[in-house]
Parts: sequence; structure tokens; C-alpha cells
Amino acid sequence: MKQKITILFLLATAFVSAQISYKGFIDKYPIEFVTDIYSDGQGTAIYAYSNYDTPIVLNAKLNGNTLVFIEKDKNDKETAKLSFENYSSESDQLNGIWKDLNSGKELKISLIKEFDLNYNNGEEWIEREILQPVSLKDKYFKLVILKEKGSSTVSGIKIIEKKTDKLIQKVDIECQLWGLHNINVGDYNFDGFEEFSVFEFSYAGPNTSRIYFLYNPKTGKYFESGFSGTSLEFDNKTKRIYEHNQCCAGRSVERTEYKVVNNKMVLIKKTCMEYDDKTQDYKKIKCD
Repeated sequence: MKQKITILFLLATAFVSAQISYKGFIDKYPIEFVTDIYSDGQGTAIYAYSNYDTPIVLNAKLNGNTLVFIEKDKNDKETAKLSFENYSSESDQLNGIWKDLNSGKELKISLIKEFDLNYNNGEEWIEREILQPVSLKDKYFKLVILKEKGSSTVSGIKIIEKKTDKLIQKVDIECQLWGLHNINVGDYNFDGFEEFSVFEFSYAGPNTSRIYFLYNPKTGKYFESGFSGTSLEFDNKTKRIYEHNQCCAGRSVERTEYKVVNNKMVLIKKTCMEYDDKTQDYKKIKCD
């Protein structure tokens, strides 16, 4: 049922107007800042203070020529606003204001463009790094990007220690670049350690795949799990992995349940269903 549809990815990226990495300052504090702004003026951004390296995710909106980012706390309350007047994705510099929405305190922002992922600018490079929006307690992630004419791919992941910026580990991979949100974190083998996964490919319909990395507490390093499947979901309460796979505009659906034994996915059961036009509902069928 898997049919890789890379054209869907290319169509999606056609709407991106500014996927850009910057470095600069909020007042005297050094930061890294990455934007992903679409042609409709909506988008997201990630920034981190270099002294702490904990990524902060922002919601973006372009009003005329003023680009505004909103920062929220864990309770979804708006806490800060970052605004840039006379914004242009072509500019090599951005100057703006960071405002604390509780106290009203304002600080100046100054940013310098490092690189962008504009597919039409003809640039090519072997290795650039993009900050990711999730992190672990003492580590953060950067994607290593390979850019060729007309496309960008993820060629590696760097796991870096917060505050010291010490490289803990680099893993080599080959995946699609999926906006800014390529990495997720979770406990994938239910052993109590937080681990990470990276977006791999998009297939027909809503099906996607990821590469899952598990933590080895003896070495302090991460290794590729070998877990495979489409649109995997991990339930820490039941300690089960669920795979969801569908095709034919949702008319055919497979739901598979696994447990984890010695860091391997072990099949428990598989359910296959097909949409019945007469009953206008799904019915179970024999799995292939």
C-alpha cells in the first residue's frame, strides 16, 4: 500500500515563501532564529538563546509588511511578541522589537541571514544546520541539510549538549525535508528514556514514515531502532505500537498492533477493513 509520492512534498514546498535561518541578538543575548513563512502570511518560527539552547516555537503572521511572531507558555497563554516592520524575505538583515506582554518591557532584535532554502535561487551546498523545535532535557537537535538545485534533503542529525554546545553524536540519514518540524521526541521502546525520531517520507494519502532512534544508557548514545511502518503511534499506557495504513482515498484501512520485545516490534494482531457503499460503513475483510 506504500507508494512514495514525492510530488506531494514538492507541491507543499511551492507555497513556502521564506524558510530562512538567522543568527543575531535580542538586546545583548545571542540567539538563533529560523522562520518558515508561507505565501499567505501564516507560518512558524523557532528561536533559542545560545546560552541555554532550549528551542522556543512561535506562531507567525504577516500583516502587510509587518511580520509578527507570538510566543506562548505551556498553558497556551501569550507571553511575548516579536515584530519586524518592513519585513522582506530577501533582506540579509532583520531588525525588530521583542516585547514582554506581561510587563510591557521591550528589547531590540537584530538578525543576520545565514542561509535560506529557496528552491529557485540556484544555491547548492553540502552541509548546513537547522535548529529543531523540540529538545531533550540536556540536549538539542540540528538537522544537517544537503541542498541541490530544486531540492533539499536531510543528510544527518546532530545531537548537541545544551549550554556547552558540545557535539554528543551525529547520525547519517537520507530523508525528506519537511518544513521545520522534522524531529519528534518520545519513549519509543517504553524503557523510561526519552528518545527521538525523524520524518522520513510521505506516501500516498496520509501515510508517512519516520526513523526511530533508541537510547543506550550504557553508552549514552542513540542507535537506529529498525522500527518500521506507516504512521506509527506509541501508547505509553498500554506499551503498544499502532500502525495505521490506508489507501484508495480511505476506502481501504489497515490497523496493526505491536508490542516491543528486546527492542524489536512484535506483531500482536492486524485488522483490515474496506468501505462498503451499501451500508456506508467499514466492514472487516481478510488481510493479505
